[in-house]
Amino acid sequence: MNIYAIPTVKDRIAGNSYVGRGIVIGKTADGKKGVFAYFIMGRSENSRNRIFVECGDEVKTHPFDASKVEDPSLIIYSPVRKIGNDLIVTNGDQTDTIYDGIAAGKSFSESLTARCFEPDAPNLTPRISGILHFGDGDFTYEMSILKSIDAEGSDCARYTFSYPAKAGLGHFLHTYVCDGNPIPTFQGEPERVAIPDCIDCFTNEIWDNLDENNKISLYVRYTDLATGEVENRMINKNQ
Repeated sequence: MNIYAIPTVKDRIAGNSYVGRGIVIGKTADGKKGVFAYFIMGRSENSRNRIFVECGDEVKTHPFDASKVEDPSLIIYSPVRKIGNDLIVTNGDQTDTIYDGIAAGKSFSESLTARCFEPDAPNLTPRISGILHFGDGDFTYEMSILKSIDAEGSDCARYTFSYPAKAGLGHFLHTYVCDGNPIPTFQGEPERVAIPDCIDCFTNEIWDNLDENNKISLYVRYTDLATGEVENRMINKNQ
């Protein structure tokens, strides 16, 4: 068995009805582009009533039908924000916490010490976050998961993972292992995944293999490391 063989995102998610929200960060196989993808899934009507909206370099979640919004606190936020040469992507309003922390001179992990998992017992959904640090024609990246230390939510465990960008390699962090009641929390370190050169191929690979009933929205961005040119793809199930 080759422990360094790189599975595809399809290998990781196909046939799994609920991996929740997911972040992928990595570098294309040709070594020319920095990549991230963020998707959301949902089981309740409130969670499914969302779309992604681009606002310049940033992305926001908006209600698809504002009249049906029950509780906006955990579903309406900015998953993508840019500050300087850093690009932040998260599954909640901790995007703003990281942004403000970096603006104040803190690191990615230091900024997140102010936050913990989501207050949605019994699931206690983890907060997952990532950041791409661009510079000198390349980038490095970090990923974080804040999760309950026990079933009661008595305290928070904080894990941060730091990576050099390597051609063809990415890391995938998602909130849940699979569906359940309560939903089992993601375990272990971010999963290795292959990053293709083609943005449309990667976008379709993710979207086509997310569960049809539970997928909501997907956003993918490729950044040319030599020129800074950005290419995006966005899919909203609610159109």
